[in-house]
Amino acid sequence: MTTTIWIIVATLAVLLLGLSLKVVKQYEQGVLFRLGRVIGVKQAGLTAIIPFVDVLHRVSLRIITMPIQSQGIITRDNVSVDVSAVAYYRVTDAVKSVVAIENVEAAINQIAQTTLRKVVGQHTLDETLSETDRINLNIREILDVATEEWGVAVTLVELKDIQLPESMKRAMARQAEAEREKRAKIIAAEGEALAADALGTAADIMMAHPLALQLRNLQSLVELGVDKNSTVVFPAPLMSTIGELGSFLARENAAAAATPPNVTATPAPDQPVPAQPAPNGKAPLAGATP
Repeated sequence: MTTTIWIIVATLAVLLLGLSLKVVKQYEQGVLFRLGRVIGVKQAGLTAIIPFVDVLHRVSLRIITMPIQSQGIITRDNVSVDVSAVAYYRVTDAVKSVVAIENVEAAINQIAQTTLRKVVGQHTLDETLSETDRINLNIREILDVATEEWGVAVTLVELKDIQLPESMKRAMARQAEAEREKRAKIIAAEGEALAADALGTAADIMMAHPLALQLRNLQSLVELGVDKNSTVVFPAPLMSTIGELGSFLARENAAAAATPPNVTATPAPDQPVPAQPAPNGKAPLAGATP
């Protein structure tokens, strides 16, 4: 009988010891309630409590990742979009997170959804797509103010996904295509302007140096001859030059053929001078000179 009592007492002692010793982890804080009242905060380590009198609530101090489910939102320019986000928060005051609110995670999730709809609804679609950093900052600031009295600090909010209607996607694709075509035409026009300027400068140089044009024409002929074509195209300026050169040579040849040689015969010293008829029908005079 005595042995049985001692066994029962030892068992109860072990149970009470197990109930009175609690371990708080390094990333946690323990809020200690005694008879329903907060009496303190226990740090990491082994903590002793009074069984059936004290209650220890462990609160994690690590950063918690909370996804914000997709919300159907109408932007300021009346475009329906589905936006999802993700929020990061951590508990800064363990007592407030337990006493001030029943379920801090559910409360932050709900207020994050309403804040997301409110902030995105104040922006147009273009602003929502291009100014996500500013929207993220606005959402985080609003959540910080709302959760400060709960002992929670929101460290970061990021828009995760923005779903657009199919009709809006097609319209944006057409707009982007038109924008690319506009830029392509502007670039082509700028290239034409630069090319026209360079051609004008080259024309001025060729006007000052006519041989430069002929050299350029010959270079064009060389480039055409690389492909071994059977047809050779001569530029019009080169053809006119060749025609003018042929006309000049023809005129020179015709002038040379029409002009007789101007040669005067000189009698030799041993030959007699032929007699010349005298005027008035008289006999010619020997040795008379004309």
